[in-house]
Amino acid sequence: MTDPTNAAPQGIPDKPTVDGLEERWGAVWQEQNTYVFDRARALAGPRDGLFVIDTPPPTASGSLHVGHVFSYTHTDCMARYQRMRGKEVFYPIGWDDNGLPTERRVQNYYGVRGDSTKDYIPDYTPPLQGAQGKSVKAADQQPISRANFIELCDELTVKDEETFESLFRRLGISFDWSQSYRTIDERSRAVAQQAFLHNVQRGEAYQAEAPGLWDVTFQTAVAQAELEARDYPGAYHRVAFHAQSADRAEETSEARPGGEARGATDKPEAGPIYIETTRPELIPSVVALIAHPDDERYADLFGTTVTSPLFGVQVPILAHSAAEPDKGAGIAMCCTFGDLTDVLWWRELQLPTRSLITRTGRLQAETPEWLAGGPGEALYAEQIAGKTVFSAREAVVNALRDSGDLDGEPKATQRKANFFEKGDKPLEIVTSRQWYIRNGGREADLRDALIKRGEQIDFHPAFMRSRYANWVSGLNGDWLISRQRFFGVPFPVWYPVDADGETDYEHPILAAEDTLPVDPATDVPPGFTAEQRGAAGGFIGDPDIMDTWATSSLTPQIALGWPVGSNAGGRNDAEFFATAFPADMRPQGHDIIRTWLFSTIVRSHFEHDSVPWTNAAISGWILDPDRKKMSKSKGNAETPEDVVQQHGADAVRYWAASGRLGTDAAYDTGQMKVGRRLAMKLLNASKFALTMGLPEGDLAAQVTHPLDLGMLANLRTVVQDATRGFESWDYTRSLELTEQFFWTFCDDYIELVKDRAYGAQGPQAAASAQAALRIALDVQLRLFAPFLPYATEEVWSWWKPGSVHRAPWPLADECGQGGDPAALEAVGAALAGIRKAKSDAKLGMRAQVTAMTLAAPAAVQDLVRAAEADLRAAGKVTDLTYADGQVLEVRDVELVPPPPRN
Repeated sequence: MTDPTNAAPQGIPDKPTVDGLEERWGAVWQEQNTYVFDRARALAGPRDGLFVIDTPPPTASGSLHVGHVFSYTHTDCMARYQRMRGKEVFYPIGWDDNGLPTERRVQNYYGVRGDSTKDYIPDYTPPLQGAQGKSVKAADQQPISRANFIELCDELTVKDEETFESLFRRLGISFDWSQSYRTIDERSRAVAQQAFLHNVQRGEAYQAEAPGLWDVTFQTAVAQAELEARDYPGAYHRVAFHAQSADRAEETSEARPGGEARGATDKPEAGPIYIETTRPELIPSVVALIAHPDDERYADLFGTTVTSPLFGVQVPILAHSAAEPDKGAGIAMCCTFGDLTDVLWWRELQLPTRSLITRTGRLQAETPEWLAGGPGEALYAEQIAGKTVFSAREAVVNALRDSGDLDGEPKATQRKANFFEKGDKPLEIVTSRQWYIRNGGREADLRDALIKRGEQIDFHPAFMRSRYANWVSGLNGDWLISRQRFFGVPFPVWYPVDADGETDYEHPILAAEDTLPVDPATDVPPGFTAEQRGAAGGFIGDPDIMDTWATSSLTPQIALGWPVGSNAGGRNDAEFFATAFPADMRPQGHDIIRTWLFSTIVRSHFEHDSVPWTNAAISGWILDPDRKKMSKSKGNAETPEDVVQQHGADAVRYWAASGRLGTDAAYDTGQMKVGRRLAMKLLNASKFALTMGLPEGDLAAQVTHPLDLGMLANLRTVVQDATRGFESWDYTRSLELTEQFFWTFCDDYIELVKDRAYGAQGPQAAASAQAALRIALDVQLRLFAPFLPYATEEVWSWWKPGSVHRAPWPLADECGQGGDPAALEAVGAALAGIRKAKSDAKLGMRAQVTAMTLAAPAAVQDLVRAAEADLRAAGKVTDLTYADGQVLEVRDVELVPPPPRN
């Protein structure tokens, strides 16, 4: 009987093309639920029959770029492979809606900004609809209420997500679109709030008023993981601090943190002490001068005091190992606060706090109490108070010139400054009240535990684990999770207001879990009424939202059904969560190991005493022609919609899959053209193979010709090696091996057997070729399916029922047994020699070879003799002579030009 899966092909087009395949098959996959996850099957089978992916939720702010295409294609190749291996693949898609990028896009798109003092306006219409969004200055943005701003954020992110979905569908990403979520939807808010409440209750989350990094543009605190060190123009100013007079020193001699203050009698005679600073505007806030304890230049000065220039504030000279003897004068101002080193010194040396810079980035408008009555009081009040950092710097430098405390003119330099990764101005350090989650930055035991969690995860490539460990080892503070913005998950917390109208931050009121999600800006805590909001004896809601990573660090819990309060809606699924967690795969970029990967491990460690997934697949960056990372913020990112439209989805996927995990790759349209050519060749070669006659019965049993057996022996090895490639997370290798074989199959094997397949050597020889062609095509389509989903599905539909993407991954045994893998190589090399001779003679391939000699070792000659009829037909050879040789070589070729075509 004829195998029904080998039925005669139907509907093969006269001229196959890759154009239009995305629209045709995208609609079929959607209609037939080709990639829908079967929960019942997953729960009924063993855990190793389930493959769970913790898909990155792209930030819904604007458009995707080709870097997304690159990394999401990698993940999709693995998802498709696992599905073909018979596993039930849970492959959800989420959208990371909340966070600063979304708010900035809304501000630009609509020409608005949030303002908590404004009242809500029903049916509000913003001044812009995106036409001029990018050109609107912050000062020109219309202030609107928090509620109106959140509505616009929600509206625009939905529009962006629809665009993203369209691109992902066209690219052929095999998400189960019914398993989708938004990090701002009800369930996500409830998950984030519930996890936070658990962190608070276990002592893992806490609130503190402390110095922290602050972005003056976005008006929000920033976490250590979001820092980006950039070169920033500045200048070194050499400034004199003055030793105290003897009388003053005796009056003020007292213990100082870090050393005993000396009296006048034992103070060494010295002139001014010069420091070099790029931030002279912070001189009014200096609290100490710091040098390295081993620096002999300052050894006799530790414990003495000096006075600051212009302001005459007494400050101690102290020792700390973080001082850099080879930098500048080797002694530095500690100001509260100019940089993170200042925070370290302030904390470890227990220095006083003299904060000058406010949340707006301007200096205090009122003269600080420590300057009152001093020589610089008038200078501060008249020239510095309320000024920007830049203007204050100018005023201080001019005053230093006038006083003679500036030694020479400032020297230009490029200094390293900390920026918020999405910000445009250097960060300042501002003291504020914020929420933190412990992450090992200050606790060695927790840090070691989190490093060990990394050891429980297989990183691909393996060296990426060291990046994780190095990041955790270098942490110097806990994870700051609160943000002073609008569009995000609110903290489920209120605070009592005492009888005097003061907020009691020490006794927060936490929401009940069965009420989640809550919004403390509108919801009322238990035991209070709405009228008591902000009143003495009443309450206030926490005004902040969670950092976007505090929500997206919970994507496994959000997607897999971690149970939350019954109020939340969405998909609570305790049974599935218990089965599917930890997930099998976390795919992501290497640049967010320190943020998304680490924060997810932190939350899972606390909540489940477990890793969140067992494998982390780390993609590299896409680089522009200048070898710089492509990103929307840098303006060098290509728009993927146009790329996919121009080259086709399979071609773009081919380029993406050609880049290995963990390796940066160049944006290369040339590689996409190669991919398009490969997809077209797959269609055309398949058409030829499927238009041959079809023998009945067991195909493998009918493959008897040595060349056919040799070809299948080679394919058997390819199947084994391609499978090993996927199993070792090197799917690029799987593609390389499959493609290499395919071109040999097309260029050599098909050309060699074409004449025989049409029956020139009799029915048995024809049946062998026809059966081998069918087997090879069947196997190769499935090998290519994860990479070229459209072309493979198109060919599969010509002769097979169902979808190739639900077909089983090929096994080596399908290629039969036996056969000499060297046969195709030997005969193919002989054919290549004939082609070269014709090309050298500037004749076409239809030219006749009236005589030739094939020199080769005896074993190779035997392989060629077994397929000599195929070689003669393909090379148009009349007379063939054999000779002994060390290597295969075609000699003494006599050619006759082909007759002219009619």
